[in-house]
Amino acid sequence: MLSKPTIMKCAIIFKYLLLSLGCLFINYSVAQDSKNDINYQLEGELKKWHKVTIVYDGPHSSEQAEINPFTNYRFNVRFTHKATNKTYLVPGYFAADGNAGETSATAGNKWKVHFAPDEIGEWSFKVDFRKGNWSAISDKADTGVSAAFMDGHTGSFTIAPTDKKGIDFRSKGRLQYVGERYLKFAETNEYFLKQGADAPENFLAYADFDGTFHNDGHGDKLVKTWSPHIQDWKTTDPVWKGNKGRGMIGALNYLSNKGLNAFSFLTNNIKGDDKNVFPYVDYNTWDRMDISKLDQWEIVFSHAQKIGLFLHFKTLEVENQGLLDNGGVGANSKLYYRELIARFGHHLALNWNLCEENGEWVKNPTTPPQDTMQRLAMAHYFKTHDPYHHHLVIHNGKKFDDLLGAESGITGPSVQTHRADFGSIHKEVLHWLAASKKAGKQWAVAVDEPGDAQHSLLPDKENPDHDLARRNGLWGTLMAGGWGNEWYFGYKHEHSDLTCEDYRSRDLFWNQAHNALQFFEENNLSYWEMENHNELVGNSENKNTVYCLAKLNDTYIVYLNSLESSVLDLSETSNTYKVHWYNPKTGGKLKTSKIKKVSGGQKVDLGKAPKGEQKDWVILLSKI
Repeated sequence: MLSKPTIMKCAIIFKYLLLSLGCLFINYSVAQDSKNDINYQLEGELKKWHKVTIVYDGPHSSEQAEINPFTNYRFNVRFTHKATNKTYLVPGYFAADGNAGETSATAGNKWKVHFAPDEIGEWSFKVDFRKGNWSAISDKADTGVSAAFMDGHTGSFTIAPTDKKGIDFRSKGRLQYVGERYLKFAETNEYFLKQGADAPENFLAYADFDGTFHNDGHGDKLVKTWSPHIQDWKTTDPVWKGNKGRGMIGALNYLSNKGLNAFSFLTNNIKGDDKNVFPYVDYNTWDRMDISKLDQWEIVFSHAQKIGLFLHFKTLEVENQGLLDNGGVGANSKLYYRELIARFGHHLALNWNLCEENGEWVKNPTTPPQDTMQRLAMAHYFKTHDPYHHHLVIHNGKKFDDLLGAESGITGPSVQTHRADFGSIHKEVLHWLAASKKAGKQWAVAVDEPGDAQHSLLPDKENPDHDLARRNGLWGTLMAGGWGNEWYFGYKHEHSDLTCEDYRSRDLFWNQAHNALQFFEENNLSYWEMENHNELVGNSENKNTVYCLAKLNDTYIVYLNSLESSVLDLSETSNTYKVHWYNPKTGGKLKTSKIKKVSGGQKVDLGKAPKGEQKDWVILLSKI
């Protein structure tokens, strides 16, 4: 018969064998600090660019606790890479029972921090956990008092290389602003061109999310089911609470399957057009978060990143630019920004948009539009508190002149235009690229609301050709040197910016957007080394007839917007070039015309397009 001590030893060994075996099949491990009796879990794949989550047992609290867990605790973790000494100070958050997206829990003792490591090898971490009135938003090192529990706790883990491939952003690394006209992936050094959906702005007003917004009397009829896209959901895709989420996940699958790589959404539209999207427990409470709803948002965002979709966070809109702190960056704004960064900042491909249509006056405003100092203050907060320094943009409204320069946190504009024919886009992109460079900080410029508010990108059944959107909007942006577009749906049409639940309403145009991305990718064009040279095709006045994007003496792209042919000035080069044609409407392989090659040292006639009724063509000249 075994002795009691022997039985206890066997039980302990058996326990740890089970834990070890469990870690082979599920992506978390349970750890305990024997000295301080601190329990925590390390969740996720311990690989470069993957989300690693540390879950602590901390103080028990709830969304409605008297001591507010969102404002009165500051949970930060500093991660340090052993070999490089690179450090990241990452905010954490109160997570109820740690699984609220499934349980709808509002209370618990779990506290989480997410981290996306950018180096292989050993990382150490140290917790700073403080308690005090509004300590969550304090930058003071010793704010309040120690909150005990995991405060001061240290640990480490080892990161292996990424094993992901294809469009999954974990194969490419973090998408970064690098002081150039295009964003760049840190792992592969690839640059990024985007095409995606700007609408509907109330993408997150979704019936399958938890929350009070469904029937609170504020825009309830605009809550979406995304039911047309249930057919696009796959059995291997995520859901929550049984079978919820299939419509929204399917919508993202559809965009990705069409070859698009971006979508956008408001995260707070209280007092706005829709009024159903906010991170809070209810419409009128701005210091307490709806934990389960935000967990469900995270499921959606994580899936989007795996299928190659860039996340465009629009944090405010024109109607609520003064909502939280009368336009300033006070306690409510800081808390809102902190929670966004803590819960979603680990994602690899995103930008923070400070406000849609910012700086405009609206009817019956409760506060005036934000002024320059308030705009700069928003940018400064993200610049100094986002550990990953994601691309930071703002939308017009008011033009961006007051935000130019090296000291501004803004790294690019999110441009809105106002012409139904998309005719001002090329000139707008050229202007902001030149103005930002002259001011000492080159912006990456995207046009995220092309066209006008009433019409913009029409449904296929009204405009199956989408000629003006393609010619003036899509190619007008890319040929100026912009890094891409997101497409707005006008409010006077079906499937509008507020009512759309079916991205197939613009299916034919998505093909044309994908054609543009394919042209640059499949022909291995170093667009990031190219600049606009309209003067070489006689278009120095920015007319919408012919554009030129070129790496001088190497590669020239000429876009015929409404002409049958063009002359290209190659006087400054002695090279010889192959001439190919590309149909931007139908895509496909490069074509040749009668003139198959040209020599430099002169102005050359590029000939006429291949046969067909097509009114716009792309001409590619490649050095022989």
